[in-house]
Amino acid sequence: MSTRFFDSVDWQRPWLRHLLPAASGILQASDWRQEINAAAAASGLRNHRDLPLRFVPQSDLPAGTAYEAFISATGGVPTRENLHDFFNALVWLTFPNIKRQLNALQAAQLAKAASSGANADATAHRGRLRDAATIFDENAALLVCRDAELLDALRAHRWHEAFVERRPAFDNTCEVWLFGHALMEKLVTPYKSITAHAWQVKADHAFFAMSVEEKRCWLDSEVTRQLSGGLSTSDFTPLPVLGVPGWWNAQDEAFYQDVAVFRPKRMA
Repeated sequence: MSTRFFDSVDWQRPWLRHLLPAASGILQASDWRQEINAAAAASGLRNHRDLPLRFVPQSDLPAGTAYEAFISATGGVPTRENLHDFFNALVWLTFPNIKRQLNALQAAQLAKAASSGANADATAHRGRLRDAATIFDENAALLVCRDAELLDALRAHRWHEAFVERRPAFDNTCEVWLFGHALMEKLVTPYKSITAHAWQVKADHAFFAMSVEEKRCWLDSEVTRQLSGGLSTSDFTPLPVLGVPGWWNAQDEAFYQDVAVFRPKRMA
């Protein structure tokens, strides 16, 4: 088999492990797009209009039609032969309810803009909700935490406290699940300054006793519930992802003292 665009991905990276159940069969297939569509059909994947979801060539997207509106109206997800869209497909298979809710929010805003006579796909008419939904879709990490003090430290950019002082308790009180497919694409060739838009999910001790599959299902449901009330760009907090304990080598004192990456919080 010739080299494929996703052969360079190191699936043992800790930030990709939750995608492996969706990716494993696809990685072995001779036609990855066909295998993804087979997986979508087998899981009954549908969009918010209850249309069967399938991954179609980018050429199926008509000129002048917004990407999100096309998914909403047809169930087709325009998908190119690249890592960006490949990861997007895997996220659809992993967190289908969150993706469905994001698309519903985007489609509603596009329809609202169209009814007002605005060019729905123009940047000037995107609005806060569409901006936030796009950020979530492209660059979000789900920050699941049951330790209020640790969560407060992360929000306040007290990085040393969060990642060094509280490191022994981190795994039992906090988990990071990547969602944004552009974020995943960047992490194929990791560099220290990669920063996610962290979406906070409060959980209790029961979450940390669940299996990986139970955690995935709970997150898919809980975050969908959160998004049903809408979102804005102020809902996120920055998270330098390679600072997550165990996600990078040489996480020593000097690593976390790099203020170009682990920046102090700006004062209002």
